[in-house]
Amino acid sequence: MRPAARLLLLASILALALLAAVRLGAVPLSLRQVLDAVRGTGDATTVVIVQRLRLPRAVLAAMVGGSLAASGATFQALLRNPLAEPYILGISGGAAVGAVFAIALLGAAASGGIVAACALAGAVLAIVLVFRIAAVAGRALDTRILLLAGVVVGAFFNACILLALTFADADAFRSAIFWMMGSFGGATWRSIGLLAAAMVPALALLMALARSLNLLSVGEETAAYLGTRVERTKLLAYGTASLLTASAVAVSGVIGFVGLVIPHVVRMLWGADHRFLLPASVLAGAAFVVLADTLARTAVAPTELPVGVVTAFVGVPFFIYLLRRRAA
Repeated sequence: MRPAARLLLLASILALALLAAVRLGAVPLSLRQVLDAVRGTGDATTVVIVQRLRLPRAVLAAMVGGSLAASGATFQALLRNPLAEPYILGISGGAAVGAVFAIALLGAAASGGIVAACALAGAVLAIVLVFRIAAVAGRALDTRILLLAGVVVGAFFNACILLALTFADADAFRSAIFWMMGSFGGATWRSIGLLAAAMVPALALLMALARSLNLLSVGEETAAYLGTRVERTKLLAYGTASLLTASAVAVSGVIGFVGLVIPHVVRMLWGADHRFLLPASVLAGAAFVVLADTLARTAVAPTELPVGVVTAFVGVPFFIYLLRRRAA
């Protein structure tokens, strides 16, 4: 199967996942009802359910899943480490600090927009701290120092989270914990637009760096010998993937597993060329998170499960199956 056909297959799976996400819920909808509601015709209640609740939630889930998967593929190439994932530089800890402090201090006054803004500010602060610490070791961006800096900053922010939760009331504590496990319940077209403003240029830049990422995944010396400007490429890729992750976490909370495993699944199935791996990871990650969110909404309705719990419970066994199949 040619790369274009593979991408078309993944895009078709994503389209079916989006359709399922809009149709399924407390009020099941037919395909005709969904199409009429998207056009703004039909029953007024159905239009509200589709246009204001399910469709923006499904689109946001797809965008977050694609962003995390692309960031994971980038970090794994740069660090040449199969365990690298989007939150490796303490980004999740920084975002969680911002969100938890907003929830704990403002309580019921903490709207979704305020929490997302504080989460984004915390994530950006984490990125700046990690890069500043890594810069102490010299002008070259040493991946080992960067990893250590991420671990240290992440540990510090986790302590800050525990401190904030210690003084939070019961409602704020529950809201903060639920946010840290990931949710798309507050999805709006505005949040989609804000994430798109970061996602589109970030993915375009990462695609432009795909050949350099192929070389860096082999080794920095080889990449430099073949004409890659190693330090410039590392800085651009690290910064872009980090900001992409920060934007995704700000609007959804912390959703684990996606950026770690989805790129591995794509590699095992179709190879490690980043010119294909990056767009394929975006589509596969998007479809996976949309399906996971749909399951989170419907599995134990009317109770909603955290998306991060579903991605782990569903994804880990599937990944183990792929590993066993490859080893056989």
